Amino acid sequence: MDTIKIPRTSQKRVVIIGGGFAGLALADKLCGDHFQVVLVDRHNYHQFQPLLYQVASAGLEPSSISFPFRKNFSKKRNFYFRMAAVTRIVSDQNYIETPIGTLSYDYLVIAAGTTTNFFGNENIRKAALPMKSVEEALTLRNTLLYNLERALDCTDADQKQALLNIVIVGGGATGVEIAGALSEMKRYIIPKDYPDLADHEVNIYLIEGSSRLLNVMSEEASAHVYKFLAEMGVCIITEKHVTDYVDGKVIMSDGQTIATNTLIWVSGVTAERFGGIADECLARAGRLVVNEFNQLKGHSNLFAIGDICMQTEPDFPNGYPQVAPVAIQQGELLAKNLMQVEKGGALTPFKYKDKGSLATVGRNKAVADIKKIKLQGFVAWAVWLLVHLRSILGVKNKLMVLINWIWNYVMYDQSLRFIFRSRPKGD
Repeated sequence: MDTIKIPRTSQKRVVIIGGGFAGLALADKLCGDHFQVVLVDRHNYHQFQPLLYQVASAGLEPSSISFPFRKNFSKKRNFYFRMAAVTRIVSDQNYIETPIGTLSYDYLVIAAGTTTNFFGNENIRKAALPMKSVEEALTLRNTLLYNLERALDCTDADQKQALLNIVIVGGGATGVEIAGALSEMKRYIIPKDYPDLADHEVNIYLIEGSSRLLNVMSEEASAHVYKFLAEMGVCIITEKHVTDYVDGKVIMSDGQTIATNTLIWVSGVTAERFGGIADECLARAGRLVVNEFNQLKGHSNLFAIGDICMQTEPDFPNGYPQVAPVAIQQGELLAKNLMQVEKGGALTPFKYKDKGSLATVGRNKAVADIKKIKLQGFVAWAVWLLVHLRSILGVKNKLMVLINWIWNYVMYDQSLRFIFRSRPKGD
């Protein structure tokens, strides 16, 4: 059955698809003498997605938020990694199919996360710049810088303005954070690097289809973020949907258009898809429906954790939020449950412990909902810094991120503004 050569042992084999927060937490807890753990991912590294926007805005090097799987698990026993994309799950025979071969399992855990949802609009898919991976963040960074270079020599006024208009679709945490980062770039970087471009020519638009930003947070947090971004010069448009992108223009639901060469799409996600998954296991946006033990319907050895799964309870009738704390907690509990099963014990149902939500829009500007405590401004920003710094893998990565943050805070500058592609997307 196995064409991927990993030696079988007396241990039960747990195959984990995806090395995001959920898969990493599970693998870390399982590695040892109890199981043989095989991690399969299309990348050979874990990426810290909450800071992708800082890579995109030239605030951090991609290596600062990426950590190789092999290095992370180099001292773990009975761990194997294979770089591949899973194409099909053959659950009745307990194996997966990949471009590099097939691999059998005793337990399979799907933790592949989500990808950008363009809601079937092909024009937007071709033109937009998503931000779900390090590669996409670098493409966005290259495009932003390249468009500034092109604007310097552009003689057509309308074309020049399109190069300097940045449109962000999606008012969730990623949308407000990239809007804030680009606003600071406009204020502190562009006047120094591009003195012959008047800073008022660069326009940043943030479009959200609902009535407020940060819908998953409190109304108080939404109001503060709106105020922060408005003061930073971001043009905020709410209660309008982007319906198309034609002839270099974003088209909104009321017919209004904005000419832009930089369309950043962070408006929604859809689950990664695999062949072999029954339709009754699929929920909205392709999420996999699981029970309280994260098992797929009709399967005792097939689990889904993290953003890809749909798990409900009375407090979360539409499923848990697709955030890192949920994924980490699900991964850690599943590790305990698999060990319990092997000992003949019972499974423990998952219950999310909500520790709060955070979002930042720039220096000294952030919001935090921590149970009944609502924070904003510098205090919330300091909490955001500590939480994210603590969550980054590796001492070296933590140190590099901290150094970058201190340097940027003191000097209002960073030296990462390189263009590595000759033809960024949209050119």
